[in-house]
Amino acid sequence: MKTEKQSPLQARRHFLKGAAGMIGIGAAAPMILPSSVLGDKKRSAASERITVGVVGLGARGFVNLEGMMKLPDTQIVALCDVDTFHYRENASRKGRAYGLEPAKMAVGSYYAKKNNSTQTSTCDTYSDYRELCARKDIDAVVVATPDHWHALCTLEALRSGKDIYCEKPVTHLFAEGQAVYREVAKQKAIFQTGSQQRSSKEFHQAVELVINGHLGKITRVEVGLPEGYREAKGSITVEEPPANLDYAMWCGPSPALPYMRARHHRWWRGHLAYGGGNIMDFIGHHNDINHWALGLDSSGPLSVEAVNWKFSPTEVYNTPMDYEIRCEYPGNIDVSIASSHPGGIKWIGKNGSWIYVTRGKLEASNPAWIAKGYDAGAKKAYKSPGHHRNFVDGIKSRKACIAPAETAHRSVSPGHLGYVSQAVGRKLKWDAAKEQIIGDQEAQKLLTEVPYVGDWKLG
Repeated sequence: MKTEKQSPLQARRHFLKGAAGMIGIGAAAPMILPSSVLGDKKRSAASERITVGVVGLGARGFVNLEGMMKLPDTQIVALCDVDTFHYRENASRKGRAYGLEPAKMAVGSYYAKKNNSTQTSTCDTYSDYRELCARKDIDAVVVATPDHWHALCTLEALRSGKDIYCEKPVTHLFAEGQAVYREVAKQKAIFQTGSQQRSSKEFHQAVELVINGHLGKITRVEVGLPEGYREAKGSITVEEPPANLDYAMWCGPSPALPYMRARHHRWWRGHLAYGGGNIMDFIGHHNDINHWALGLDSSGPLSVEAVNWKFSPTEVYNTPMDYEIRCEYPGNIDVSIASSHPGGIKWIGKNGSWIYVTRGKLEASNPAWIAKGYDAGAKKAYKSPGHHRNFVDGIKSRKACIAPAETAHRSVSPGHLGYVSQAVGRKLKWDAAKEQIIGDQEAQKLLTEVPYVGDWKLG
C-alpha cells in the first residue's frame, strides 16, 4: 500500500494527536517515563509544546501573547510588528508600552522568571509577517493586527501549514472571510477566532437556556453594540509617521491615508480603510453569541436593512456614530443590531419572557433560570476551558475549537450586509446558503469587491 509522504508539520500533528490518545489509554496500560521527557507540572516536555508566533503587538496582541505564554505547553518563539515601540494613547500621550521591543522584553522576562534564570530567553523578531510564517518550526500563528491585515496574514500562515488564532472580526471584507474559512477547510487547519465570550460562563449559560426552550418561540432579539466615534480620538494633526513605524507596511493593502494619531493605534477602526467602526468591532462578540443560541453558526439572515445611521461631523472617520441593522431570520425572528440597545444580547419569547446577557451579567424574566447551579436542560452547548486553552487543545486533538472560521465569518456577515444596505439605500434579501444577495447585482458587487491597493492580492 502506498504511503502518503507527510510534511514536518503534518508529522508533528500526527504525533501530538497520538500522544493525546495515549493519555486516554494510560489508565489501562500505564507508562513510566522520566520527568525530563514529560516535563513537570509547570512546564510540558519540549516534544509536547506548541510553538507560537504572534503577528501584531498592540493591546490585543499583548493580551494574546500573555494568555499563550501562561499555558504550560506553549512556547512563544517569534514576534512580528511594523512598529518597534509605542504607547497606548491617553491625555498625556503616555501609558503601557506596546510594539515589537516591549513584546520581546515581555517574552524574555517571563520565561526567565519561569525558568528561574537570570538571563532572558531569546525570541526572534520580524517586521514582515511572511518571514515569520515561512518558519518550519512554528506550529501556530496568532494574528492580532488591525482588521485590514487579518486576511492576508491568516492566509499566508494557513498556506504555510500553521494553525491560527485570529482576532475578531475575522476579516475586514466579506470576500476575505469567505477566502479564510475555505482555506481553513482546505488545509484542515485548527482555527480559533478571538470571540472570547464563547468561553465565558455567563454567555454559555445564556445559550443553554435558549437552546433548551425556556423562552418558547423566540420572536425578537436585540443585539446592543457600542456607538461609534462622535469626535476625533486623538490628535488630528497630519504629521510624518514616527521613525520607529513602517507606515507604508502598516497600511499595506489599504489606502495610505495622511498619518495622524486619531487614525492610528487604538483609533484606526473609525475609518473604513482599516476597520469597520464599532459595528464590526463588537458584532463579532454579541451577534456571535446570538447566532450560537439560535443554531445559526453556518447560516444567517433572510434579509438585512440599515436604518437610522448617523455619521460623525468630523472628516477623520467615516463609520457611523448611531446605527441599526434590522434583520429577519428563519422562523420569523426579528433581530435588531443597534447602538441604541444596551450592550449585550436580549432574546424575547412569544409569551414575553426574556433572557439578557452581557459581560459579567446574566438576567432573565424568571430568576430561577439564572440561580447558581441551575441546570438549563438536556441540550448542552460546547464548553470551553478558556479561549487560548481551547485553541491549544484543538491543535493537539485536531478537534474544532469553539469559535471556528466560518462561524466567525457568519457572525459578522450582517455587519457587512448592513454597510452595503446603507450604501445602496435599500433592504437586501439574502441567500445564506449561497452567500449571495438576491436580485441586486449592484449590492452584490459592493459586497464582494476587494479594493486592495498596490500589488497585494487575496488569492
